[in-house]
Amino acid sequence: MTTLFISDLHLEESRPDITEAFLGFLDGTASGVDQLYILGDFFEAWIGDDERTPLQEQIAAALRKLRDSGTDIFLMHGNRDFLIGEDFCKRAGASLLDDPTVIDLHGTPTLLMHGDSLCTADVEYQKFRANMRNPQWQQMILQRPLKDRQQMARQLREISMAKNQGKEEFIMDVTPEEVIKDMEAHGVQHMIHGHTHRPAVHELIANGLPAKRIVLGDWDKNVWWLEAEPGKEPELKKQPL
Repeated sequence: MTTLFISDLHLEESRPDITEAFLGFLDGTASGVDQLYILGDFFEAWIGDDERTPLQEQIAAALRKLRDSGTDIFLMHGNRDFLIGEDFCKRAGASLLDDPTVIDLHGTPTLLMHGDSLCTADVEYQKFRANMRNPQWQQMILQRPLKDRQQMARQLREISMAKNQGKEEFIMDVTPEEVIKDMEAHGVQHMIHGHTHRPAVHELIANGLPAKRIVLGDWDKNVWWLEAEPGKEPELKKQPL
C-alpha cells in the first residue's frame, strides 16, 4: 500500500526536461503504487480543458496508462491550473479533489492542500485568489475565445512574476498561525501541501498535541515526492532532474 504525493511540476512546453522527468517518474517510481496525489500547479498554466495541446494530451495519456494499471490518481487545483476540469480528469483517469481535503493516510487523518491559502500575509494575493476561485468568474472566463484566454494567461503570468520579485520572503511563505488554525479546524495532526517550493518536514503543536506539516518540493531542479507506506513515517525523497 504505497501512496505518493507530488506538486508544483509547472509542466509547460518550454521545459521538456520536466515533462521527460515526469514521464520517467510514472514509468519508474510510480509504477505499481496504490495511489498518486498531485497537489496543484501540475501545469504552469491552464486556460480550459478545450485547449488540448500536444503536451496536455501526452500527459493525460500517460496518467491514463498509470490508472489503467491499477493506480488511483487524485488531482488538486493549484494557483496556476485552477481551471482544470472534469473533462481533462476523465481523459487522464484522475479524480479532482477539493482544496482542502482530509484523507485517511494508512490510518492517519491527513489534511491535503495546495498551500497558497496558507500564505495569508500576502493580502494582495489572497484577494486575487478569491476572485480566481469564484465559480461565476471562472465560467465567464471559460466562455471567452481560446485566443483571448491564452493572451490573458500570459499577462497574468508576467504580472505575477513581476510582483513576486518585489515581495519579501516571509510574505510568500505560509503563516504559521494559519497552519495551526486549519489543522485544528479539521481535527488533524498531519498536513501535506506544496506551493511554497520549500520542501521540509515541520514539527509543531496543534490541538494541544505534536503535529507535523510536510511541504512538497517543486520540480525546477529536482524530482521531489513524498512516499508513504503503512507502519512507516512518510519520507520526502528527491533525485536530480
